[in-house]
Amino acid sequence: MSRRRQIYEGKAKILYEGPEPGTLIQYFKDDATAFNAQKKGTISGKGVLNNRISEHVFTLLGNIGVPTHFIRRLNMREQLIRQCEIVPIEVVIRNVAAGSLSKRLGLEEGFQLPRTIIEYYYKDDALGDPLVSEEHIACFGWASQDEMHDIADMAIRVNDFMTGLFAGVGIRLVDFKLEFGRIWENDFSRIILADEISPDGCRLWDMASGEKLDKDRFRQDLGGEVEAYQEIARRLGLMPEGENTVLDMAEHRKNRGK
Repeated sequence: MSRRRQIYEGKAKILYEGPEPGTLIQYFKDDATAFNAQKKGTISGKGVLNNRISEHVFTLLGNIGVPTHFIRRLNMREQLIRQCEIVPIEVVIRNVAAGSLSKRLGLEEGFQLPRTIIEYYYKDDALGDPLVSEEHIACFGWASQDEMHDIADMAIRVNDFMTGLFAGVGIRLVDFKLEFGRIWENDFSRIILADEISPDGCRLWDMASGEKLDKDRFRQDLGGEVEAYQEIARRLGLMPEGENTVLDMAEHRKNRGK
């Protein structure tokens, strides 16, 4: 068997050449990073869980007409995706004050924002992914005005859907990150949703307890990262109830003597 050609390796995923033209294989790693990779570690099984969760969310979004790069899951850690030209902007949708927004504006974490905020960050690890405005995006040609309209409209639609999806299983969608790509058809391009949607890029809090069920457990040295990711998968119906590999957060706290 010939060795697959690696196209790109990021902090959480590897992209390989796909089996057909215009496709890639996206491999989910267990590597965990925070604070622009200043903190590094491993969350055992994270890649398997993120692959499954992202597949589930992307499939549901596709069912309501959101165009995405997802084609199908191949195995526990890999999925087949459409190759696209990534727009160099991270789109962050915020419903509740947390993270950098709380720090920048002095807002108490957990404050319900009066309206949803969309922020844009320029994708550049060397610069620390700086916050940018639509003026910056237009000035440097990172995306056209029409593309930005499509991105903003799609981001709000995804947020509306995901807020309801997670609320239905007792989870508060605090904020999350999206990435978009453009695919070309002859001389025309269109915007599609790309990358992944998983606890790596979402802040997800238990509605009853406020327990954090996302990568903030790694960022803030809270422990229980695997249990938190498993809990998200379990609530979404992706892991059987009572499966002995799943520990809920109450059990995690009990084990730590809290």
